[in-house]
Amino acid sequence: MTFIDILRNHLDAFNQAYEKQMTNAMRQAINAMLSCRSNTERTSQWACQSCYHHADFPLSCGHRSCPQCQHNTTTDWLAKQQAKLLPVEYYMVTFTLPYELRATAKHQPELMYQAMFSVAASVLKDFAKNSKQLGGDIGFTGVLHTHNRRRDLHPHIHFIIPAGSFDKDKKQWHKGKGKYLFNNFNLAKVWRARLLKKLTSELGGKLPEAIPKKWVVDCQHAGKGLPALKYLSRYLYRGVLPDKNIISDIDGQVSFEYQDSQTKATEIHTLPAVKFLYLVLQHVLPKGLRRVRDYGLLRGSAAKLRQRIRLMLAVAGTVFAPLEKTTKTRAIRPCPCCHKPMSFLRVHTRLTSFISQHLMQPNATV
Repeated sequence: MTFIDILRNHLDAFNQAYEKQMTNAMRQAINAMLSCRSNTERTSQWACQSCYHHADFPLSCGHRSCPQCQHNTTTDWLAKQQAKLLPVEYYMVTFTLPYELRATAKHQPELMYQAMFSVAASVLKDFAKNSKQLGGDIGFTGVLHTHNRRRDLHPHIHFIIPAGSFDKDKKQWHKGKGKYLFNNFNLAKVWRARLLKKLTSELGGKLPEAIPKKWVVDCQHAGKGLPALKYLSRYLYRGVLPDKNIISDIDGQVSFEYQDSQTKATEIHTLPAVKFLYLVLQHVLPKGLRRVRDYGLLRGSAAKLRQRIRLMLAVAGTVFAPLEKTTKTRAIRPCPCCHKPMSFLRVHTRLTSFISQHLMQPNATV
C-alpha cells in the first residue's frame, strides 16, 4: 500500500471534502504524484551492455512532495553538506512556531515561513556577534520542517551551527569552547519579539489575541555535525510520510505508524482516508519556497573561506577526522534478463520514438 494508491482510490471523496482548503501547490502536487512513473508520453530509455536488452520506463514526477522520488537528491544534499563540515563541535538550534500562530502558517505559508527564516537567522547572527566566546561571523544551515511525527502541522526550523566564528578584521578563527553555545530562554525572548514585530508589520496587525508569552527555542550540542545532518536528511526530500510507514487502507480507514518522540515507542495512528490525505497534503510547500538555506560561512560562495579556516585549524594542531567517501549518485536499473546494471541512453517521447522507427523502414517519408 502506497500513499499514491490511497490518493488515487480516494481522490474524488477528497476533492469533495477539501475543495475549499486546497491550494494551487497542493493541486500541482496531486497531479504530479498521480502521473509519477505512469505517464508513458515521456519515457527514459535504457540498455544492457551484457545481453543488449533495451527497455523504456515511465519518468518519475520529481516533485519534492512525492514519496517515490528524490532519494538521490537526499543523498547528494548530504554529501554536499558533509563536504562543508569543519573539524569543530556543532550545535542544533530549533526555533518552533507556537500553536496559536499555526493557523496563520496554514493560510499564508509563504509569508510565515519566509518570516521564520529571516527572523531566526537574524537572531543567531546577533547572538554570535554579541557573544564573548564568538564575537564574529558564523555559519549555519537551516532546514524547515512543517510537521511533527504524527504529521500534525507543527512548523519549526532546525539550524546546524559549527561552534566557531571568523573575525574579518583580525583574520582570526574563534573556536567555541565547552558544550554551551547560546542561552535557550534568551533566544526564545528575542525570537518572539522579532517575529511578532515582523508579522504585525506584514499582516497589518491581524494576529491572534491569545499569543503565549513563553516560546520554545532549543539549543543542543550535536557532536561533530554529521549525525545531525543525517537526521535532517531523512525528512528532507522523501515526502512527508514514507510508504513503508503506511500499514493499511481498510473500509475507508488508513493507518500509519510513527515513533513517539517522548517514549520512543512505535504508535499507530488511524484516520478516515480523506482526513489522512489532507493530513499529509497540508504540508506541501508553495512553489519556489526553499526549505533548506545556507548562511554565512556555510553558504556556497564561502568555499575558499572555509578552506582558509581549515588551514588555520590544521596549523593550530587540530586533528581532522577522515570524511566518509561520497560520490554523486547515479540512477541504476537492473536488467530484467541478466540482472546486471543497465545504462541510461536518453529521454524520449512517443512522437520521437514513432519518427525514429518510421525512418528505419525502407522508402519511409515523414
